[in-house]
Amino acid sequence: MTGSMQASLKSLENWILKNGYAGYDPYDIKGHPAILRLTRYGNRNYAAAMVREVVFEFFYTFPELSRHLLQVRPAVNAKAMGLFATSFLDLYSLQHDEVYRGQMAYCIDWLKENKTRIHGGIGWGYPFDWQSKMLIPAGTPNGIVTTAAGEAFWKHYRLFADKESLEYCIQISKFLSGLPVNQLSPDRICFSYTSLFQNHVHNLNLFVAEFLIKTGMETGNSIWIDMGNSAVTYTVSCQLPDGAFDYNGPPEKPNSHIDNYHTGFVLRMLYSVWMLTGRDDVYAALQRCYRHYVTHFFERGRIPKLMPDRTYRIDIHSCAESVNCLSVLSPDFPEGLALAENILRWTLDTLQDPSGYFYYGILKSRVTGVTFKSKIPYIRWGQAWMFRALSSYLVSAGQNSV
Repeated sequence: MTGSMQASLKSLENWILKNGYAGYDPYDIKGHPAILRLTRYGNRNYAAAMVREVVFEFFYTFPELSRHLLQVRPAVNAKAMGLFATSFLDLYSLQHDEVYRGQMAYCIDWLKENKTRIHGGIGWGYPFDWQSKMLIPAGTPNGIVTTAAGEAFWKHYRLFADKESLEYCIQISKFLSGLPVNQLSPDRICFSYTSLFQNHVHNLNLFVAEFLIKTGMETGNSIWIDMGNSAVTYTVSCQLPDGAFDYNGPPEKPNSHIDNYHTGFVLRMLYSVWMLTGRDDVYAALQRCYRHYVTHFFERGRIPKLMPDRTYRIDIHSCAESVNCLSVLSPDFPEGLALAENILRWTLDTLQDPSGYFYYGILKSRVTGVTFKSKIPYIRWGQAWMFRALSSYLVSAGQNSV
């Protein structure tokens, strides 16, 4: 099986390089000025909201045609570049192939050239406008993209003892520690997604916390360590009785959105924090969430469901993150590696195009209920995460075979 994984990865790598690391994103089209106006108007007017949903259904069903009509161009995405760099680092550490080292250096150099200085530190954002509680302009640094880029610098520092990469981690931590923070109790805080407003999102909170803890431990910065641990305490305190985590945390109203890939993010960050700190409460939360995850998120032992009670959409993001998560956790949850292999086998057979890229997934029309494959090649959402998943699996399978 490992041989077919390597062949799949090489095919995907060739497609990525051929396209210059650029591609579409599920959210790029919603950043078009006309669509942003429609979105805002639809929030205030019922008729406009109906039109907006029809337009979004058209985007959902005909993604490439929609982008051609609105002249949305493929772009390089900082989060994808962070994921590519991290993957190339893992592959280099596994195979010591100088080609991988060169591709890793290219991605890291791109991140250096495209950073934004903020809060006395640095960060990265998405290459398109996006609507949340307010309009987030393209390039606005946020915690999710910045920690994805930060992981590449962290791994580069750890693998090569590169002091410049450690300095980047310090500058990244300055930005992350300056994000809006809600102090919910003396020992519980929650970081916000961007500097523009305050919100409470568990996976983001843990990504920021984990990065601050490990950088703080490496540099002796107790403030970052304490902030990270307080953020972890907040999220762990919000775990649901069945072991799951909602997307949002209080005081925001829970939206009962418990999905596959955000759960994978939470699991990986809890695992890393436990490895860093040895906290018993974190390990207990990790175990409960892991049991819920492997029990409720996979159909027939190989097909990632979107939610515990909902199969569709079968999303490449869920496929990739489940493989990545189960591979990363496999040193302490070794049974997960077999599930990761089953998911990968199904994903390669079902969602990889002969040209090397991966489809968006298997979708169900909101109008007709008919299922169909959406074959658009999203660069961040699909290709970068599948490249990460394949490299994670190959590293974990190699370690487990020793």
